[in-house]
Amino acid sequence: MASRETFYAGADYGPDFNPRPPNWLGLEKPEPVSNLGVPTDPRTANQMKAVSDKLSTGTKTIEVSGITPDVLESIPDQHLDEINRLRKLTGVDLTFHGPIVEATGIVKQGWDDTDRQQVEKTMWSSVERAHKLDPTGNVVVTFHSSAANIEPETKVINEITGKEEISDIYLVDEREGRFEAMRVKPNYFTGTNDWKADLNKLNKEAWFRSLQGVSYHASIGEDQLRRALMNGGESFKELSEEKKGLMKDKSVLGFYKEYLEGSGAEMLNNMDEKLKRNVETSIGEIVHADVYLRDAYQQMQTLFNQAYDVLEREKTSKDEEKRKRAKEDFEKLEEFRKELAPKINELQKDPSKLGDFGQSLVKGVNILRAVRPPEIYKPLKEFAIDKASETFSNVALNAYNEFKDSAPIISIENPPAGTGLSRAEELSSVVEESSRKFAEKLVKEGISEKEADKQAEKLIGATWDVGHINMIRKRGYGEAAVIKETETIAPFVKHVHLSDNFGLEHTEMPMGMGNVPTKQHMEILKEYNTKIKKIAETGNWFQPFVKTPLRETLEAFNSSIYGMKMQPTWATSSYASGGYFAGYGMNPDIHHSIYGAGFSGLPVSLGGEVAGKSRLSGNPME
Repeated sequence: MASRETFYAGADYGPDFNPRPPNWLGLEKPEPVSNLGVPTDPRTANQMKAVSDKLSTGTKTIEVSGITPDVLESIPDQHLDEINRLRKLTGVDLTFHGPIVEATGIVKQGWDDTDRQQVEKTMWSSVERAHKLDPTGNVVVTFHSSAANIEPETKVINEITGKEEISDIYLVDEREGRFEAMRVKPNYFTGTNDWKADLNKLNKEAWFRSLQGVSYHASIGEDQLRRALMNGGESFKELSEEKKGLMKDKSVLGFYKEYLEGSGAEMLNNMDEKLKRNVETSIGEIVHADVYLRDAYQQMQTLFNQAYDVLEREKTSKDEEKRKRAKEDFEKLEEFRKELAPKINELQKDPSKLGDFGQSLVKGVNILRAVRPPEIYKPLKEFAIDKASETFSNVALNAYNEFKDSAPIISIENPPAGTGLSRAEELSSVVEESSRKFAEKLVKEGISEKEADKQAEKLIGATWDVGHINMIRKRGYGEAAVIKETETIAPFVKHVHLSDNFGLEHTEMPMGMGNVPTKQHMEILKEYNTKIKKIAETGNWFQPFVKTPLRETLEAFNSSIYGMKMQPTWATSSYASGGYFAGYGMNPDIHHSIYGAGFSGLPVSLGGEVAGKSRLSGNPME
């Protein structure tokens, strides 16, 4: 007797009218369905419904998304508890994508550590809430290494030589929180192209320019004061004779003090016009001198603090020569501070000390010139790695202290190439530095070094987005360079985001629809971990084509339809029998809508659904 399937061949309703050959990505082994997953819609706070929608596709892994802090804040805790129940009922694995925030604390206005601390609190809130999704496991929580559009170090392939070059770097003045771009240009006269030498030169020039500013204002103040004392000498002598000793101090600066205190103004009003004009002229010159000298002091104070900050950090440098040099310069600054600080206090109490104050400023300039120019500007890359790792290590420490063995894993993702900390070498440095700081903090809390290192390796890693790194192609890189990036980061990878593009724009298409070298990426990563969860982030596909491309992802990875990990696979069977396997692993909708199923639209008496309601509970279905 013929099977009923022969009467209805069915039809594929996907957009691909030219089915590709089986295993067209060329993977050596099919990827288990359990390793592949999809994200929820990051735009909605109703993540409970978003998870339920993804469950209906038959996926085994779902990434819950809270891409922006306001969406994350809007997710009720009760929903997170319900999502955990769904996880246990269905057996799916859950991961979490935290909000995209700037871990370094860099904002448009510059940098301040209070901004970094605020971001740290947002991240900790994300980790704390993500733990509710799987309170007994180690849920992977992904954060971007950076959300800034500033690329600390722009690398390109020279079209003529074919070699990699640094074209631009960003610099940061840490104390002031300012950024400055520096174009890297070859010096044709010397035949060199050394941006580090250029940076040293920039720091020296900036330092000496600032010192010249202090010296200039101090010199003008001193000259103005000298002129006031010279021109006003005879007038004040005449004034002191006229007042017959009523003046407490017969010097020009002595009267300036009385003038500021108020008693001198009364004397000035009782003078004859000629004497009054001469005295007022002298007082005006002293006021100008005072302003210039105080301005010079403010500038010097800023420079002193800049140098002090830099030397304070260099005293603990790993470079022995830098430590020794910093210690010597630090002692000079301390000696100067002890000498000048009392004179500042004296001037506040006694304006007549203005002359001594000016001489001290000139001496201060000479001392600061003797100090080696501090690194006021430093490469933004090392600064960003330091600040981001401080944030991630603190978040990991909070998670460990709060949840111990079930602490979520902090997985740091590379953002789109061309933005902050996006290259493999940079991401590796962030992971390593975060792990090192985390382990050090655990040791300080009484954990053994061995256990601290173990927890650091377990709880901090990388999320590798193969679509994001493919975007280095727009800078002239080829496929080999993209693959090399994965080789660099592979030892740290705990999670993968899948998307495809052509290396020019941040598009997110299913794998195989661009030029991402998926096969090579997967082979490299499998050498370190065969159980990494891979989430298909395909926002540019979902919006125009409405449906989640899980089937296309399963095809691309030649995943087995059945749990035995044997034939047939999705790549060989998606188009067989006109789309028998058009569903996602259970209750293929086209086949069962013809031959009967609980959701086929048949009458309730024949197994169909009550319109708009669940047959299980009678509640409306979303």
